[in-house]
Amino acid sequence: MITEGDSVPSVFIPQLIELHRSGRFPFDRLIKTYSFDRINEAFEDSANGSTLKPVVLFT
Repeated sequence: MITEGDSVPSVFIPQLIELHRSGRFPFDRLIKTYSFDRINEAFEDSANGSTLKPVVLFT
């Protein structure tokens, strides 16, 4: 679908929607949020692959 970061939004976005509808692209599993006091857990989860994109919240 994407080659070297290049995509055509009018084609790519409908493809993503269809993948999500068919259960083959779980958006909700791409990120996981962590409070700042759990920053070490965020690093560990990223390193072991249990989360793809850890997001540390500074609140």
